[in-house]
Amino acid sequence: MGIDLKSKYLGSMVGSAIGDSIGEVAFYYPEKESLYERANWLEKLVYTDDTTMAMGLAESLLQKKGIDQQHLGDTFSHYFYCEPWRGYASGPPQIFSMVRQRGISYVEAAKSLFGGTGSLGNGAAMRIAPLGLFFYNSDHLYEEACASAEVTHAHPVGKDGAAVQAWAIAQAVRLNPEKEFSKEMFIQNLIVFSRTPEIQEKMRLVQRLIREEVSPEIAAFLLGKSVAVDESMPFAVYSFLRYPKSFEGCLLCSIMNGGDRDTLGAMACAISGAYLGIEAIPQSWRDKLENKNLIEKLASSLTDTA
Repeated sequence: MGIDLKSKYLGSMVGSAIGDSIGEVAFYYPEKESLYERANWLEKLVYTDDTTMAMGLAESLLQKKGIDQQHLGDTFSHYFYCEPWRGYASGPPQIFSMVRQRGISYVEAAKSLFGGTGSLGNGAAMRIAPLGLFFYNSDHLYEEACASAEVTHAHPVGKDGAAVQAWAIAQAVRLNPEKEFSKEMFIQNLIVFSRTPEIQEKMRLVQRLIREEVSPEIAAFLLGKSVAVDESMPFAVYSFLRYPKSFEGCLLCSIMNGGDRDTLGAMACAISGAYLGIEAIPQSWRDKLENKNLIEKLASSLTDTA
């Protein structure tokens, strides 16, 4: 069997949502045994704003056949006002409010945050899976990822982190899960792709930690696990490369070491699912995922654009 794009697209979108959902549960059940017990007991795995915004990005990409920043911002805003309880950070709601009240663009509003620097949080990276899939074979992935990011995250590091996460997903799509791949080359490609010293430095650290087989606990401490993209996305990449053949291993690595658990799970599992495909995700989790049919429909539609 070669590369099954539909399986990979489903794996990335559904995987990211499950990483998000179980990562959220891990905030309250931080031990592996209690987490599994709770996840198995729950009738539904409920996702957060990470998945909501990924769905919005997928819808906008499909409708506009690319990035239209105004349409994308409107889609995000619509989702927020329909379900403001999903766990949004303070930035996006501020942006949506400014756009409504002052009639400015989403990018202009995003650039005004944090004293005019824009956000370097991981919010643009957590939702980026649909873009990594849509542009997985495009020479313009970096520019398109940045355009999607700056609707809410205008800081260069915020945009760069989202773009690198998108490229990690795109690389995973290209790999055959039945064959071994070079972890060194995978990370080196991310280093070369990045355009900010903050992200490049962390990718080099990921490269060293994987090469030296440093434990997840120490890796999480060294790489970071906060809401800043340069202190979370690198550990998500590490989690995938630490457990490339196991979706569950990647998930647990990303969420069981503290920090921004739901977003770490969403980012790590978007890459893992894109590599291993939907079949690698436990059926019991897939069956419980909130709005599974809609997420799968969006993923299938993205496959048709490949």
